[in-house]
Amino acid sequence: MGSLFRSESMCLAQLFLQSSTAYECLSALGEKGLVQFRDLNQNVSSFQRKFVGEVKRCEELERILVYLVQEITRADIPLPEGEPSPRAPPLKHVLEMQEQLQKLEVELREVTKNKEKLRKNLLELVEYTHMLRVTKTFIKRNVEFEPTYEEFPALENDSLLDYSCMQRLGAKLGFVSGLIQQGKVEAFERMLWRACKGYTIVTYAELDESLEDPETGEVIKWYVFLISFWGDQIGNKVKKICDCYHCHVYPYPNTAEERREIQEGLNTRIQDLYTVLHKTEDYLRQVLCKAAESVSSRVVQVRKMKAIYHMLNMCSFDVTNKCLIAEVWCPEVDLPGLRRALEEGSRESGATIPSFMNTIPTKETPPTLIRTNKFTEGFQNIVDAYGLSSPSSPSRSCSL
Repeated sequence: MGSLFRSESMCLAQLFLQSSTAYECLSALGEKGLVQFRDLNQNVSSFQRKFVGEVKRCEELERILVYLVQEITRADIPLPEGEPSPRAPPLKHVLEMQEQLQKLEVELREVTKNKEKLRKNLLELVEYTHMLRVTKTFIKRNVEFEPTYEEFPALENDSLLDYSCMQRLGAKLGFVSGLIQQGKVEAFERMLWRACKGYTIVTYAELDESLEDPETGEVIKWYVFLISFWGDQIGNKVKKICDCYHCHVYPYPNTAEERREIQEGLNTRIQDLYTVLHKTEDYLRQVLCKAAESVSSRVVQVRKMKAIYHMLNMCSFDVTNKCLIAEVWCPEVDLPGLRRALEEGSRESGATIPSFMNTIPTKETPPTLIRTNKFTEGFQNIVDAYGLSSPSSPSRSCSL
């Protein structure tokens, strides 16, 4: 005949845990899932409890593991399942695991930073190559311009100076070249005209292929521009406007020979960067593959360790601060299993004084525990959706 009540018969037990064995004892209890802890420090803030430092350490390890999982997923490396439910790490191995994870995080961040820096430099060199190729058709000069540093005394006030007047004054001819996003071309040209009073010549050409932005990583269309200007004052304005519109400005060669030398140097540097970048990516993938072997198990272990310290924060110390006292609800039929778990934890920690438990009488209403299996669990979840029954509710399965 089944029980007259739905819930298991519960009792309140008091655990006496030695400080040196408390972690192992709670780890053994957690693996069996036999008890529900009562908070004996309800009047104490969570930031003032005894094991708050250990909880923060677990949260730091969780942060590192989340970062590792993100990097492994980004690299399209499959995560092995590992052990289905590994136990919480022993205390003597926690510090070693923390050092390994911190060292791995520092190494990954450093390698990733170097990879992004190499990638950004490579994209900038590719942009420079495209700029040289396109601007070669803009203007052909056979004679190198010798700069003259005579300024225009009335350039800001006299907007009627023409090109011939500037030639007679011996103004310095300069060039600014680079790339600008497609959507900013019109506004950029209007700003140049208004700010420089027309003393610039702007030439554009759209690139045939889309390029990745070194700053954002977004693949967009670009325009190559070449701005010719006269005078340092106009040149300073042009450079400031280019900065405002986030243009990628690159040096413009003065002669065909200089252009050829720059192009050859760029080709060599691009090939070298490709080689270094591929080696860096291979090394990064090796590190991530090694980390992926144990990251799933480490995630479970750190979560269990954090749960143990949360439970320890619900315990109170005796007057000697050498023993922790905990109160738990436990089914009466599982009391032998509770004693065995305490003995197992004491034995694993190597304590000379074992932890023990006592049942205490109480008139408080115990929590409801309804045991289910794979078949009845779904039906019980539907019933629980309408509210949990009290422990004294009669069982519908009992027969008269």
